[in-house]
Amino acid sequence: MYIADSNRYTQIPYKRCGNSGLKLPLVSLGLWHNFGDVDRYDNSLKIVTRAFDLGITHFDLANNYGPPPGSAERNFGKMLKNELASYRDEIIISTKAGYTMWDGPYGDWGSKKYLVSSLDQSLKRMGLEYVDIFYHHRYDPETPMEETIQALELVVRQGKALYIGLSNYDAEQMEQAVKILSSLGVRCLINQPKYSMFDRKPEKSLFSTLGKHGIGCIPFSPLAQGLLTDKYLKGIPEDSRAGKSHGHLRPNQVTDDKLNRIRLLNDLAVKRGQSLAQMALAWVLRIPEVTTVLIGASSVVQLEDSLGCLKNKSFSSEEISTIESILNS
Repeated sequence: MYIADSNRYTQIPYKRCGNSGLKLPLVSLGLWHNFGDVDRYDNSLKIVTRAFDLGITHFDLANNYGPPPGSAERNFGKMLKNELASYRDEIIISTKAGYTMWDGPYGDWGSKKYLVSSLDQSLKRMGLEYVDIFYHHRYDPETPMEETIQALELVVRQGKALYIGLSNYDAEQMEQAVKILSSLGVRCLINQPKYSMFDRKPEKSLFSTLGKHGIGCIPFSPLAQGLLTDKYLKGIPEDSRAGKSHGHLRPNQVTDDKLNRIRLLNDLAVKRGQSLAQMALAWVLRIPEVTTVLIGASSVVQLEDSLGCLKNKSFSSEEISTIESILNS
């Protein structure tokens, strides 16, 4: 029987999410990879319980996480029932809908039919009465945004979700969503964009938009699907995401130019007394609008290494200049 570490709330800082009353740990755990039926359940459980022992209270899921789709939620629900049930009120659970989940016209994108049905399925898989955050996973160009936002507002009114989140919405789309939400008398708690040293689009206008409206931010893929780690210093290892048939990082994305930048960034990380992953996570956390950074983990060792980013979150102007030079070369 799992008993949580009594010192867990002394391990990690917490930050208020935008202008809300909710605080999140500076590092959150995503279950996008390594928690599906293709993975070892005992290893997944060790990662989740160790994360909670280290003060990570926020666990991020989606309806299609696995593989197969739905299995990450189902496995996490098993962990909740068997090990974490007594800690439910100490845990922030988020899930999403927006990508293909089932066949036919109602299992994808952003209709009210899909979003409400998907959340009902997610709640059943996890054995929950509500999730803390429910996201629309991606902007739908064919469904009126009013319908999508009204669906999110509906599940909050129904008590199936406490907060609304939007993922993969850019600055212009966020402005439109905020306007609709305001007319309904509800707020967006948090935005989840893709952001890392290798993908800096949110810097153009998204971060400033979120700051203006008091919306929190939780970047995903801060390590660029594992590229910003020491795994790739000597090429593509077989156990990496680029080496897995079901991974989202393909070998053709690991170019010689990118590998050279990774090595140069690693040299700087070593000088800072950090691993490359730790420096890359600290670099994301330097953004004022970022509430928490979303990490993945394939082992307890990797989880603990990532949390080492909190030991050195500051960058000198010279270090920032060096990083910019490497990234823009």
